[in-house]
Amino acid sequence: GEMPYRTLGRTGEKVSLLGLGGAHTGRQKEEADSIRIIRTAIDQGVNFLDNCWDYNNGASEVRMGKALLDGYRKKTFLMTKIDGRDRATAAQQIDESLRRLQTDHLDLLQFHEIIRDNDPDLIFAEGGAAAAVLEAKKAGKTRYIGFTGHKSPAIHLKMLKVAAAHGFAFDAVQMPLNVMDAHYDSFEQKVLPELVRQGIGALSMKSLGDHFIVDTKLVTAEECWHYAMHLPISVMITGIDSMEVLEAALAAARAYEPMTGEQVKALLARTAAAAESGRHERYKSTGRFDGTAHHPEWLGPTAGDV
Repeated sequence: GEMPYRTLGRTGEKVSLLGLGGAHTGRQKEEADSIRIIRTAIDQGVNFLDNCWDYNNGASEVRMGKALLDGYRKKTFLMTKIDGRDRATAAQQIDESLRRLQTDHLDLLQFHEIIRDNDPDLIFAEGGAAAAVLEAKKAGKTRYIGFTGHKSPAIHLKMLKVAAAHGFAFDAVQMPLNVMDAHYDSFEQKVLPELVRQGIGALSMKSLGDHFIVDTKLVTAEECWHYAMHLPISVMITGIDSMEVLEAALAAARAYEPMTGEQVKALLARTAAAAESGRHERYKSTGRFDGTAHHPEWLGPTAGDV
């Protein structure tokens, strides 16, 4: 009946199994409704907050920053993401995020949308975004560093490899993990074991496939959430745009019990045919969710150099 907590990889940090997605908490018509969702989640035991510099043109960070006033910031493990691929753009976005979030530091800062094969090369090149993020950590602007992406397990693995070649190890990695990912170009099969091996905190997203998976009527939202939770992850981040969805997600987290092998097998059998070709994982199989492709200016002026 209480919120479960897990350890974020080798960091030793205790984080709530349920993480609050930042994109959805900037979509409410009234700012007060966004603040109410965020604060209620925190009051109910959610301490992992997700956000990004580009969500809702900055409104997600602005609203979360207001929600974290009055003592709420100290109750949270706050994460945001940046798009900049060069040092100057990344540094500018970090400082802007800190201002919007009304905090002097992040708990976790992540490179956002590692979805192109050259993203790792750009970030770790001389004058790349990695320099800005490492400087931010040295200055106390972030405690930990990670990256996210929704497109390709191969690109995630390249990011880990390129980082290692530069003597750097990530603290956290965010990726889609759900009942259909298991069948199609699977992050669960290809990336998750490597994160576990390296002691990197695994952050799950897209547990509902941005609603497309539950729209099939093959699985319920609770089954999708529990499937993601049964994996060796630290946090399951899900989009919450209403108090009703928040209550459902809280109930799922509190009710979670480890799934048996038979339960997992049955759930995967039910979704196998629908998962073919990734038609319900549109963030993998289409460009619809590639925000930085639609807005290349977010990457910065040198993004095409490599």
